[in-house]
Amino acid sequence: MKLISGTITNLENAISYSTAKQKVISNNIANIDTPNYKAQDVRFNKALSNEMSKFNAIKTNEKHIDFGSASRAHQIVTKNNTNYQHNGNNVDIDQEMTAMAKNQIQYNALIDRLSSKYNSLKTVIKGGR
Repeated sequence: MKLISGTITNLENAISYSTAKQKVISNNIANIDTPNYKAQDVRFNKALSNEMSKFNAIKTNEKHIDFGSASRAHQIVTKNNTNYQHNGNNVDIDQEMTAMAKNQIQYNALIDRLSSKYNSLKTVIKGGR
């Protein structure tokens, strides 16, 4: 029996992804004037596909659904295919600021949901009081 639901683990993984994305966006913005700096991004799908191809699960019942690895499912990739500035830098400040705002909203929603889950557990532990 699992003491903590899979939802909490999934929320923690999503928060980890959002935190990594925030760090990458901040790094891109900090290097906006650095010559030949190439912007980075955090990707989820490619890492998930790579992990799933290595994973071999054994089902004990045909009604069980497939499952995957719980390892970190995101990776940082460099965008090498564009140049926005004359110095070889490819950071687009408008795109980075938009991504930062979107990521901040997502992060806040995840934190609120995780906090709600822990408050529910606290209520159960206290016996509904």
